[in-house]
Amino acid sequence: MSARASFKQADVSRALKAAQAAGLTPSGYRIDPATGAIEVQLGGTVNSASNSFDRLMGPR
Repeated sequence: MSARASFKQADVSRALKAAQAAGLTPSGYRIDPATGAIEVQLGGTVNSASNSFDRLMGPR
């Protein structure tokens, strides 16, 4: 028989939705199997209105 999970998928969904509600862009998540701690990984997205100059010079 397998061990009971220390987290639920609903917990992961809540963490990702909370990051989005805070105006952040989650790019993934990581779960510590020993403790069940959920770490939301954040990543920036490239603005669709940017051009090659903006990509070379970086964010303002």
